[in-house]
Amino acid sequence: MPGVLVFCEVQDGKLKKASREALSIGRKLAEAAGGDLTAFASDESAADDAGRYGAKKLFVTGAGGYNPEMYTAAMQAAIAQTSPSIVLFGGTSNGRDLAPRLAARLDAGVASDVDRLEWAGSKLKARRPVYSGKAFATVEVSSVPAIATTRMNAFPAEESGGGAAEVVEVSAPAESKAKVVETKVTQSGELSIVEADIIVAGGRGLKEGANFSLIRDLAHAIGGAVGASRATVDAGWIDHQHQVGQTGRVVSPNLYIAAGVSGAIQHLAGMSSSKHIVAINKDPEAPIFRVADLGVVGDLFTILPALTEEVKRAKAH
Repeated sequence: MPGVLVFCEVQDGKLKKASREALSIGRKLAEAAGGDLTAFASDESAADDAGRYGAKKLFVTGAGGYNPEMYTAAMQAAIAQTSPSIVLFGGTSNGRDLAPRLAARLDAGVASDVDRLEWAGSKLKARRPVYSGKAFATVEVSSVPAIATTRMNAFPAEESGGGAAEVVEVSAPAESKAKVVETKVTQSGELSIVEADIIVAGGRGLKEGANFSLIRDLAHAIGGAVGASRATVDAGWIDHQHQVGQTGRVVSPNLYIAAGVSGAIQHLAGMSSSKHIVAINKDPEAPIFRVADLGVVGDLFTILPALTEEVKRAKAH
């Protein structure tokens, strides 16, 4: 019976946001295709989460930390057992790495960075941004399985109310050409822009790195993450993990506040799909205003502190 298999990533015993979103749209596609939703993860700690989002079974491998060769082989084994019509990956670094590897093994087509998915008879129809987000292309993937990677925040994560998924073990190769020696995680203590529903981003209008404190103050007050333009990262004002854009991270939060960001094309390509965009810039001709839902022409050094205080005041009541 045709169904959907979703690659899931686990962090601290819970599914990552990208995986919860992929499971949610996967459940709808499985219903449309007349099959079941199944999931794949590194260990069984994801069984409860996977079940809550509709997965009937959770295939697990004891391969440990992410190893592309072992994960590709284990995913291939899970696919052999379930024969899904569709295989989905969240648009994370691992998902974007694993999807084409698996597609090459299966001689399957891949629709990457999609923000809409539909099961059209016997084909997966997907919409994806092209030309740096200036247009959208609708493509059909006719291979079986059809593979897609989902754009972050494009699909709402919705629980189905199901119980824990049944855990099924699949074997990974005992040896691999690649070996995971060490995994380093940045201990910044800040919310990742990939996971955030709200992002406050700063650009060259901040004038110097020390002024990113204004961005951080507002981000922390509003419960968001700190973003940055490429120019500020290149200048050494802030770490690359905060960079939004084609050479940084592509994000689609519910709210994106850009302060002192001119709106270069590579930056717009990384955030123009955000649900709501607020731009703060003293230049009324700045390109960022073309994509903004709300534009404020003024001095960010005056506006940001005042906005931060208003947010704190509103939360206090």
